[in-house]
Amino acid sequence: MQELLERIRKCEICQAHLPLGPRPILAGHPESKILIIGHAPGTKVHKTGVPWDDQSGKQLRRWMGVTDETFYDETKIAQMPMGFCYPGKGKSGDLPPRPECAPQWHDVLLEQMPNIQLTILIGQYSQKRYLGNKRERNLTETVRNYQNYAPEYFVLPHPSPRNQFWLAKNPWFEEEVVPEFKKNIEKHIG
Repeated sequence: MQELLERIRKCEICQAHLPLGPRPILAGHPESKILIIGHAPGTKVHKTGVPWDDQSGKQLRRWMGVTDETFYDETKIAQMPMGFCYPGKGKSGDLPPRPECAPQWHDVLLEQMPNIQLTILIGQYSQKRYLGNKRERNLTETVRNYQNYAPEYFVLPHPSPRNQFWLAKNPWFEEEVVPEFKKNIEKHIG
């Protein structure tokens, strides 16, 4: 697994499209129980090289009910975004994840992590790839029907501060889904 991670961290497959250059950010271990699949790192994460080392990560850890120590313990939680490098800035936030990463690396990574019991799909890009036509007509309905994807997957909106409007508009998420999410996390990592 270590050799594969090193190969991926040297990947330059989409270098020409990356404004800050390639810096693949991911984490995993053959013993990982939970896998988080989000969009792509932002500028702060690109700078530090630490997955979810930003406000979105703080919110995600709060939703999970875990400490930083638990979150960054690769034997418990693996990180495999849809795009491993910062994709650049768009009109209303970061650009979508580069399309090359997931087809190139996801399957070979998953083969190296046979103990994954729960995959957390954050946002529309991971949900589209992993749920396909099983997902609902939009992200809100997919998240509202999170039980339909259990026990293999747990679906979430992106925990970005930019999603405050969505969270305010959908209070059921924090009231109903987050407590169930925390229980699910605890069940898998104790």
